[in-house]
Amino acid sequence: MVRSFLWASLALAPAAILLDKLTDAGDTLLFVLAAAALIPLAWLIGESTEHAAEHTGPGIGGFLNASFGNAPELIIALVAIDSGLFQVVRGSLAGSVISNLLLVFGVSQIVAEDGCALDRRSLFTQIGLCGIAIGVVLPVIVLGYTGSPDRDTAVWVSVPVSAVLLAAYLTVTARNLRRHRAAEREEAHEGAWPLGVALGVLAVATAFTAVISEILVHSLEAFAHAIGATDFFIAAVVVAVIGNAAEHGGAVVIARTGNMRLASEIAISSSAQVALLVTPIVMLLSLAFTHRLALSFRWEEAVAMAGAVCLTAVMVQDARSKRWEGMLLVGSFFAVAIWFWFAGPR
Repeated sequence: MVRSFLWASLALAPAAILLDKLTDAGDTLLFVLAAAALIPLAWLIGESTEHAAEHTGPGIGGFLNASFGNAPELIIALVAIDSGLFQVVRGSLAGSVISNLLLVFGVSQIVAEDGCALDRRSLFTQIGLCGIAIGVVLPVIVLGYTGSPDRDTAVWVSVPVSAVLLAAYLTVTARNLRRHRAAEREEAHEGAWPLGVALGVLAVATAFTAVISEILVHSLEAFAHAIGATDFFIAAVVVAVIGNAAEHGGAVVIARTGNMRLASEIAISSSAQVALLVTPIVMLLSLAFTHRLALSFRWEEAVAMAGAVCLTAVMVQDARSKRWEGMLLVGSFFAVAIWFWFAGPR
């Protein structure tokens, strides 16, 4: 019944696109419809990733889901850069790291059975990458508080920082994927989609997700005014959570089926991808725009990311998932969200 409803709900995505292109619908309506359309798309990305993981193993499967699922963050960031909305860009990137570590991983543990095994080595590698990213970006964060956070000096210091982040991610991830490919490859279960079909569905679902994400950005300001929130809160919490809908839905659906190894890989590797791949790519691509992005995050964002990294590391120390740990992670996310609500403008 639920699966039939989700399949039928996929029609929301083309409906939202047609409503945006062919009518004068209000921005608030477009925002709500686009947000609803992301839910079945997130489920479809999770479904197709699970079938792909039947051929690749959970480590590579998690990497695939994170790669396809992070497309909305990239689209949202580039659209916002084109409009000069730097706080939205930095907030959505930092919020993506935080929400994946705390919210996605936390909810996945809550819906899964207690005591599910986790790949401690792989998860610690991804968590460590997130910690490295915060340390590497720290000089730009400090520079952002000695003058305008968007001045040219901060932009050009961000260039070598981005190069270091990219090099670290590509080096560690290539080694990690080689280990997974050697250790996890096995025959797919009966009923699994062929790998080509699974990857094709992933690509189509990601394309629709990217278009829907663009509609969200364009209708975001109206929604922000409607709920009386600050731009910082909208960027770091609302945009980040919506942009991560693919990881949220995919990880939760997969965790409920008992595949907690894959669900944890999706949540945590997605954070590492945002921190060390999406963020530097967005920064470097911004050099081609009129408005250029500096990685001068707010201190609140840096502290929240560091706290999320440390707490998640403690949670995976015993290589077992636990519901109470998931509740603690989710509660921590809501605490961060409340903090961001009262943080105010920079």
